[in-house]
Amino acid sequence: MTKTLNVGMVGYGFMARAHSNAWANVSHFFETGYRPVLKAAAGRNVSKVRRFAQMFGYESVETDWRALIARADIDAIDICVPNDLHAEIAIAAAEAGKMVLCEKPLARTEAEGLPMVEAVEKAGVPNMVWYNYRRIPAVTLAKQLVADGKLGRIYHYRAQFLQDWTISPDVPQGGAGTWRLDVEAAGSGVTGDLLAHCLDTALWINGGISSLTAMTETFVKERKDALTGAVKPVGIDDAAAVLARFQNGSLGTFESTRYARGHKAAYTLEINGEKGSLAWNLHDLNRLAWFDHGVEGTLRGWSSVLVTDGDHPYLGKWWVPGLIIGYEHSFIHQVADFLEGLSTGEPAAPTFRDALATARVCDAILASGRSGQWVEIAS
Repeated sequence: MTKTLNVGMVGYGFMARAHSNAWANVSHFFETGYRPVLKAAAGRNVSKVRRFAQMFGYESVETDWRALIARADIDAIDICVPNDLHAEIAIAAAEAGKMVLCEKPLARTEAEGLPMVEAVEKAGVPNMVWYNYRRIPAVTLAKQLVADGKLGRIYHYRAQFLQDWTISPDVPQGGAGTWRLDVEAAGSGVTGDLLAHCLDTALWINGGISSLTAMTETFVKERKDALTGAVKPVGIDDAAAVLARFQNGSLGTFESTRYARGHKAAYTLEINGEKGSLAWNLHDLNRLAWFDHGVEGTLRGWSSVLVTDGDHPYLGKWWVPGLIIGYEHSFIHQVADFLEGLSTGEPAAPTFRDALATARVCDAILASGRSGQWVEIAS
């Protein structure tokens, strides 16, 4: 019999919409043994949270996340608020016996994230962090190809995530739309916001990072506070460039910036191995570029795999081959995996502890950016 799972959403912004769409649609395509119910949404602005709840079909609203957690009719808490609020909400939810799902990054630092890990593990509650790019079928296929040894020994992993939305010095820091530029709310800039996605995927596909060195830069040193109008120093990193060594002996290069004019969400990755290479681009997310060195003669070269067939990851639940899916489907896949994990007892990754490893690497990047030195990373 299908069980219901009553979802309580904390937040009503961009990520809350992406998550809510996933909760609302997963049961239309995936049979997991659970049917999510959008039970309640919580937000401080009562008019905004009511509009959000009405749009997505939440049954009720709260203006305090504590009241949401205290409700006996809520099974899972989904946290979609600025990074500085993750820890307090997640720990309280775990202590109340709720399942906890948290938007990435887990926390502003590894030290802040560790009590979150300890809380969910002590309470024994299912938990997951929303690193959704793992669930784009072409990226999942890349993981499978590497795991199956199709590339052989891995030599290089490289990834970029480029944007341009903060170039103007008139963009403020803090406030609802620009809290990512406020170091107190965000913890870091592109490292925790963009590179964290690249790092999570890299750790998942290629294993742990043993050491790294990084350059970071803040191009606009002062910005107005969105709430007070006062000009104050900018504490976040606008750009980061990283050289890394993986535990398997391969080399990694990572770059992220919000100052790449013309780029809005340019996430790309490439992996080079002894037997072949693969590459992926978010702007063409249904395709996986593939080079097989085993192909001889005039047919040896890069090919493009359209990842839409029923035997490709997740695609058997959607349409017929050749019909593509989009960004929003990665969140539906993540919900489906989480619900399947509830049925099987096998937790869906990344768990809070998995995401703590990404936070550890982010901390190392920021530390190296300050010191200019190589940083060793504990496994």
